[in-house]
Amino acid sequence: MSYTTILTETRGRVGLITLNRPEAMNALNGTLLSELMAALSAFDADDNIGAMVITGSERAFAAGADIKEMAEASAVEMLAGSFVESFDGIRKIRKPIIAAVSGYALGGGCELAMSCDMLVASETAKFGQPEVTIGVIPGAGGTQRLTRAVGKALAMEMVLNNRTLSAAEALQYGLVNRVVPVERYLDEALALATEIAGRAPLAVRLGKEAVNKAFELSLSEGLEAERRAFYMLFATQDQKEGMKAFVEKRKPDWKGY
Repeated sequence: MSYTTILTETRGRVGLITLNRPEAMNALNGTLLSELMAALSAFDADDNIGAMVITGSERAFAAGADIKEMAEASAVEMLAGSFVESFDGIRKIRKPIIAAVSGYALGGGCELAMSCDMLVASETAKFGQPEVTIGVIPGAGGTQRLTRAVGKALAMEMVLNNRTLSAAEALQYGLVNRVVPVERYLDEALALATEIAGRAPLAVRLGKEAVNKAFELSLSEGLEAERRAFYMLFATQDQKEGMKAFVEKRKPDWKGY
């Protein structure tokens, strides 16, 4: 499929998506989000892909939403549109998604990064939710995911007073997995994705689901969901192969079923 605002490629079993609106510092508009979801869905349906990476440029992962596109929109137009709903679609992707972030990840760009399952940041990365400076608040998960990641007090400061986190601060507060030099951030994200893509596909998928449920369910409900997924994996050939390979002290040959 041909895209106008993103680039796609495969690196072994990893699908790589690069946001490609350099003239707008990768600001998120309707076209970009639609193409991003189409690419993620295509990789998710491809049995040859085990994980995905979303990245931007060294200067900007995504500097925010495209304000020009929504400046004159009415509440009804925003409600009827698909901007926020595109972020909901990311939650339905079954395979792991890693954000490789360098430079600015602000507003919708920060929300997009937080919608991914893991984040690898360059030392130049900056995370923020500056919507209050233009008279609104985050609308694509910023108040919710940010609070779960960094806690109420810091999230309040970021949402209400445009506090921006450096890469080092994002690591300190648990927003990102690791911080590396700018020349290595994409390679580091791809290496992490490659490791995950080499593991038992169904176990990875159900593990992602179980961890996400920890943020959405009570402890007892989460434990029940985890236990069901754990038992279900004993019906797979990969469970038999994985445990047999462990006993035989060899590398497992995953089949994905």
